[in-house]
Parts: sequence; structure tokens; C-alpha cells
Amino acid sequence: MTWHESIFGNVFPGGSWWNLSDAQEAENPTAKPITVWIALNRMWNLIGRDKWIVLVAVASLIVAAVSEITMPRILAEAVFSAQREEAMVFHNSSRFLVLLCVTSGIFSGLRSGCFSIANIVLVKHLRETLYSALLFQDVYFFDTEAVGGLTSRLTADCQRLSNVIGNDINMILRYSLQGAGAFINLLTLSWPLTLSALLICSFLSIIVSVYGQYQKRASVLTQECNAHANNVAQETLCMMRTVRVYGTEEKELGRYKIWLEKLAFIRIHESMAYGLWNMSFITLYRSTQVMAVLLGGMSIMIGQVSPEQLTKYVLYCEWLIYATWRMVDNLSSLLQSIGATEKVFQLIDLLPSNQFLSEGVKLQRLMGHVQFVNVSFHYPSRPTVPILNHVCLTIEANEVVAIVGLSGSGKSTFVNLLLRLYEPSDGQIYIDGFPLTDLDIRWLREKIGFVGQEPQLLQMDIKSNIMYGCPKDVKNEDVEWAAKQAYVHEFILSLPCGYETLVDDDLLSGGQKQRIAIARAILRDPAILVLDEATSALDSESEHYGVLHALRNDSKTKRTVIVIAHRLSTFKAVDRIVVIDDGRIIEVGNHAELLHKGRLYAKLVKRQTESLT
Repeated sequence: MTWHESIFGNVFPGGSWWNLSDAQEAENPTAKPITVWIALNRMWNLIGRDKWIVLVAVASLIVAAVSEITMPRILAEAVFSAQREEAMVFHNSSRFLVLLCVTSGIFSGLRSGCFSIANIVLVKHLRETLYSALLFQDVYFFDTEAVGGLTSRLTADCQRLSNVIGNDINMILRYSLQGAGAFINLLTLSWPLTLSALLICSFLSIIVSVYGQYQKRASVLTQECNAHANNVAQETLCMMRTVRVYGTEEKELGRYKIWLEKLAFIRIHESMAYGLWNMSFITLYRSTQVMAVLLGGMSIMIGQVSPEQLTKYVLYCEWLIYATWRMVDNLSSLLQSIGATEKVFQLIDLLPSNQFLSEGVKLQRLMGHVQFVNVSFHYPSRPTVPILNHVCLTIEANEVVAIVGLSGSGKSTFVNLLLRLYEPSDGQIYIDGFPLTDLDIRWLREKIGFVGQEPQLLQMDIKSNIMYGCPKDVKNEDVEWAAKQAYVHEFILSLPCGYETLVDDDLLSGGQKQRIAIARAILRDPAILVLDEATSALDSESEHYGVLHALRNDSKTKRTVIVIAHRLSTFKAVDRIVVIDDGRIIEVGNHAELLHKGRLYAKLVKRQTESLT
């Protein structure tokens, strides 16, 4: 059965379209949904100091609504006074109508403008709050959340709120006031006829409440499908060269189409629900008109109401039904928007660990002494898979140490724990004798330089990339000095715009990116420098050795250097080599000592030597 066949086969109540489910909710049944009042309260707080704009909008709305709801009564009086040739009443009514029209126009415009401005402020503050929440999440959060999904939350989901204040709240308040005014006027005209109209409005409200809840649910699923589709597209387009080389275009298209079909499945359900709702409304709306004429006509014949009263009644009755429809229709739209932003508020409410929240110890000077004491670790997403097992290691200040091992042995995890991107599952890490958790995290990261195997450069000029994240003011001479240490100064000068050249993926090779990233780390003048395969893309062994030599001997100050690498030149340039296998330290020594032992390190060196020959 195809997706469109399954849709049209489950249209009526009891079919699958009444029971749309979300896999994420099934996995997390304890997730608490965001109610309307909670969402509105949070939006009100997000507006912040600009609440006065909403208050002006509400005041303008009240004036405009009162003006509009008064017009049917005055209009009927003007028409029937003209029929009775009551000139004074007609002229007074006409002048009053003009005043009401002008008042309604002015304050309606003010209402719309203020609500729209408030809505822009809300979306801006919401996106800022969400982005801030994402930036300060722990790193393991990004191990389970796809980037495409998060960017979809920042854009589409936040933008979904653009209708809440500017349209939904605006219209709900407006038509609530107009509906209440119409109802009061109907009661003063004929309460028996009013009760019959109220009965129809009650039926209409029940139908819309059911429809609104369904729309809210469908909206949540729509945003989920959009997020997944966006993630697939972003992932595929970012690795387009790999897709082209392996010829997986059709496969990737198929992945994208799966989410588009799910999205179409939900949207068609929404359209069917809207069709049923619209059919119900039109039927009830026309029934009210017919009922008003029939019952009103009989009331005129028996002398209970006058033609003028019936005219006012019909006008206000239509106004009541229309106001009820618009009010509940916008309430349905409001529920959709809140449903679409549930995930946004859930992300905002995620609390990171307290490493960003507490002030820790700031040492007068960081010497760079590092000690791992019985450290074990497993990733939160894989609690049953140990990565490091009872690691004990001391690195002296100003020492250059290489971490060596097979792929997946735990080398990068060692560095991640030192940078406090993750917390150890057991054991403790000390810096200059202080527990890592006691040190101020922002201060510590200012004192540590890090360069990864695939360094990320930003879309800005090379000078700004080198200065990125530097905690101190630097001059052009400092930037050039750092570039010289990383053997990239001459290359930068050869570019048309020198240090002002904008970074482009096609402009720089992998090795050039690594050297710029190394210059960025050196400029910080860190007490501890960590290189995670940071020289793997350099062109030659001699160039690779030269960079390491500069980092060790030609810097302005001495520093501790921790290097993760596979190249033979690295092994010869360091003070000590630490060999990790299966999360445990199995060898420690210099190049000659470890070769003499003939264990794993010697095998790795032999393998690399043979590959070079």
C-alpha cells in the first residue's frame, strides 16, 4: 500500500489519522508537553523590557473593538430613522458612524503595528535565548543531536512563533471582545433568540476545540519531519564530494524522500481535518442566519420584536458567529504554533553541567603540570563501553609528551578530558596540584591551546582567524610572529591580500589550514598546548619536525606540549612517549627506550617505516 492510499483509507474518525504518533514521544513518554498558559507566560517573559508595546496594542485593540461593535446598532438606527423621516436622529447617527469609523481605523492600525513589532521582538529574543542555550550545552549533547535538526529549531521552529502575537493573540483578543459585545447586545434585543444562537456557538466551539488539539499534535510532527529532512539535506550537501565519488545520489535522494512523504502524509491529514472543520462551520453559520430570519419573522408577526430590533439582531447574530469562528480559528493556529515550539522550549530548559555556572580557582600563573590519577571514562551515549580504564600519568611542566596508540585506543578521549569537554566517570585530573573541577573553566581554557586534525576556520580573513578567541589584545607583529612559528607566514604573504585574505575552502589546503590553526593556538601563548594530529597534513617530515621544534624551543615562554600523532618525526622530537592500548597505558619512555623494548610502540614504528620504504 502506498502512502497516499493509506491516507485516503483512514479518513474517518477511528482511522489512523486520528492517532498520529511521534517516535520521539514513544521513546520519552515522560516528556511533559507545554501547555498554552505556560507557553504564553514564557513568551511574555521573553518580550522583556518591551512589554509596553503589547500594553499599547491591547489598549488600542479595546478602543477599536468597542468602536466596531457599536456600529451595527447605530447603523440600524440611522437606516430606520431615515425611513421614519427623523432627520435629527439620522444626522446624529451618521455623525456618530463617521466618528466610529475614524476611531476604528486609527486604533486598528495602531493595534496591528504594535502587535507586529512585539512579535518581531519575541522571535528575536527566542532565537537569542535558544542559541545561547545551545552554545552552553555540554559537548556530549551534540553527540546525540543532529546539527541539521538544531538549525531547524533555530530557524523554522522559532519563526513559527511569528504568528502568535502579531496574529493569533491579536485576533483572539479582538474577536473575544467583539463576540462578548455582540452577545450583550443580543441579550438586550431578545434573550430567547439569543439562547438559540448561543447553542449553535457552543456546538461550534466544541468542534473547533477537537480540531485545535489535532492541529497542535500535527504541528509537532510537522516540525519534527522538517527537522529530520533538513538534517538529511545538510549532511548530504556538506559531504557532496563523498556522495559523488561513491555514486550514492539516488540513495541520499531516497533518504530525503522518506521524510518528505511523512511530511506530506501529515499535511494531507491536516487538510482533511480543515475541510471537515470548514464544512461544520459553514453549515452552522448559515443555520444561524436561517434561524434568525425564521424565528425573528415569527416574533415580528406576534408583536414581540420590531423590524428595527430584528435587523439589529441579525447583524449582531452574524457578528457573534463570525467572532466565534475567528476566535477559535486563531486559537487553533495558536495551538499549532505552541505545538511547533515545544521542542524549542525543551531545548532551552536543558541545563548543562555546572562548569559554566560556578566561579572556580584562578591561579596567578599556570605552570602546566598535569596529572591523571586512576581516571576512567565512558561516553554518556555508550555507558557500557569503557574508553579509558584507570589511567595514571604525570606530565611535568614544560615537558613535551606524545600520546601514541592504535585508532580507537583512547588518545583523543585523553585530550577531551584534559580540556574538560567531558567529565571522568571515575578518578581525578589535577592541574598544578589543583583538581580540574576546582579551576575556573573559562580561565583554564584561556591557558590551553588546542589544534585538532581537521581545524575549523571561520568565514573571515586570515588575520581574524589567527586572532580568534585570543583573550588578550594583540598587535599585527604578534600575529605575524605566531604565523612564523607555524611556518605559514610566507604563504600568507604570497596571497593577493596577505593577512586580509578571506578564508575559502578552495583557497587553502589541509596543511595550510593546520598551520593557521597552530598559529591561532600559539598566539594565545598557552601554558599547555595540545596537538591532536594537528600536523598530519603538513607536506614533509622535515616541515613537520620544524613546526614541533619551533613549538618547543622558539616560543616566547616555555610550555607543556601534548602531541597525539602517528608520524615518526614526532616520536623523535618529544621528551617522552606514552603508549595507550584499549584505554590503558602500557608503555612510557623515549623513542630509543621503547624501540629497545620491542612491544607495541616498536611494532607501530616498524609498520610506519615499512610503509615509507
